Amino acid sequence: MSLQPGQPAPQFALYSSALKEVSLSDFKGKKVVLHFFPMAFTGVCTTQLCTMRDNFGYYDGLNAVILGISVDSPFTLAKFKEENNYQFELLSDFNKEVSTAYGAIYEQFVFGLKGVSKRAAFVIDEDQKIIYAEVLEVATELPDFNAIAEKVK
Repeated sequence: MSLQPGQPAPQFALYSSALKEVSLSDFKGKKVVLHFFPMAFTGVCTTQLCTMRDNFGYYDGLNAVILGISVDSPFTLAKFKEENNYQFELLSDFNKEVSTAYGAIYEQFVFGLKGVSKRAAFVIDEDQKIIYAEVLEVATELPDFNAIAEKVK
């Protein structure tokens, strides 16, 4: 069952790569772009987040926040963030609850790994309702960055 635009965004509180708790409710009144990605340090994930990093300026002054979420530990995400100079928070969904709530989880991933986030993008409006939802079944595909940018502006 996937989330559709118009539905309330599932609330969450997760630890960031800086070991601070970050809640979706912290950003009420702003748009939030959520990027779920399978694993830190894999090629396509790096592309997904680097695209957001390199277009970060586009979101300036748009009252929007970008958050990246994966099932990696906060410690892995801290290294990933540092090496790639991401300007946005990376959040650890180590217990897989948020990826599950957003319908962005693989039962089975490569190498027999279970419970890995699917590549997905959501845009949440100022009232914490979903206005864009894209969950990719194929991990090598990338979200539609133009569609995301349109929804934010």
